[in-house]
Amino acid sequence: MTNSLPLLPTTVVGSYPQPDWLIDREALRSRLPARIRAADMWRVPEPYLEQAQDDATIIAIRAMERAGVDIISDGEARRESYSNRFSTALGGVDPVNPGHALSRRGLPDLVPLFIGPVQRGRPIQLRDVQFLRANTSLPIKITIPGAFTMSQQAVDEHYHDSRAFALALAAALNQELLDLQAAGADVIHIDEPYMQARVEQAQAFAVEVINRSLQGVTATTVLHTCFGYGHYRNAKPRDTYEFLEELADSAVDQISVEAAQPGLDLRQLGHMGNKTMMVGVIDLGTPEVETPEVVAGRIRAILQHLPPERLVIAPDCGMKYLPRETAFGKLRAMVEGTRTVRSELGAG
Repeated sequence: MTNSLPLLPTTVVGSYPQPDWLIDREALRSRLPARIRAADMWRVPEPYLEQAQDDATIIAIRAMERAGVDIISDGEARRESYSNRFSTALGGVDPVNPGHALSRRGLPDLVPLFIGPVQRGRPIQLRDVQFLRANTSLPIKITIPGAFTMSQQAVDEHYHDSRAFALALAAALNQELLDLQAAGADVIHIDEPYMQARVEQAQAFAVEVINRSLQGVTATTVLHTCFGYGHYRNAKPRDTYEFLEELADSAVDQISVEAAQPGLDLRQLGHMGNKTMMVGVIDLGTPEVETPEVVAGRIRAILQHLPPERLVIAPDCGMKYLPRETAFGKLRAMVEGTRTVRSELGAG
C-alpha cells in the first residue's frame, strides 16, 4: 500500500458527518460522546438500520473520493461514538447495567461495566472492512478504540487491577485486528485519546498495552491521541502532549496528533524517533473552511520539523460534528493545500 501513495498522503482521522436522516445529529452534538450504546439516536428502525448505515457509508466513501483523499475510512457511519460499538460488544460486559464513571472532562458518565473476563466471542468490525473494501479501489483504513482508552472508559469489577484489565482488552483487540488485516484493511487506526487524559496510568503501562494489541499485525498501524473533540473543547488545554515521546518506543508505525486547533508546538514532532507522524492541519473547532493557502502554510511549518517522507496529512479529529458541506469543504482544502506543497517539493 505504501508504494502506491504519493508523498504527503492525505487521510481522515476516521469520522465523517452522518446524514440527518440516519441519526439525530442534535442529540449527537448535545450529549457526551456515548460510552454505552445509544439506540435512541438512530432515526431508522432496527429492521432497516444496517441497510441505512450501509447507504450512509457509501455517501462518506464517495465524499472522500470526490475530495481527493488518498486513504479513506468508512466515515464511522455505524457508530454513535468512536468507542462504544466495539467495547460494548465484548464478552464480560454486563448486558443490562452500565457502570458509573467520570469523563475526561470530569463529568458523570455511563460506561461499560465489566463483571466477567474480557472475551471477543465474534468479529465485531469485520463486515465494516469488507464493505469498505468492496466499495472503493483506494487504500482503506479502519478505526477502532484502543485497549488503554477502553480500560479508562469502563468500570472493572472482575480484574480489580488496571494493568491486567487493559492487557485483557488488548488481547481481545489483537484478535480483532488480525481479522481486520486479513479482510483487507491497508491501515489500522487505533484511537487512544485517554493517553492525554490519564497520563500517570499511560506512563505506567500504555506502551505495553499497545504492543500486546499489535502482536502479529503487519498492516500499517496508526495510533491517534488528542486533547478532545473541538466541538466540546474549543479552547485546548495546552500546546504540547504530555504523553507522546514515549510512543516512539512502541510497536505502532505511525502516531496521529491534532495540531491545527491547539496550535501545537511543532518542535515536539522532532522527538518521535523514526515514527511517521499523521498531523492535523484542519481546525475542526471552527465552521470556517480554511483556504488551501492556509493549509499549505501549516504543512510547510510541520516540514521544518519532519522530513516529508515521514508525514501524513489529516484533519484534527471530530469531523462528524460538522455540517456535511463544511466537512467536505475542509477536506477539499486539505487536499488542494497538500498538492501545492507536493508541487513545491517536486513531487506533484
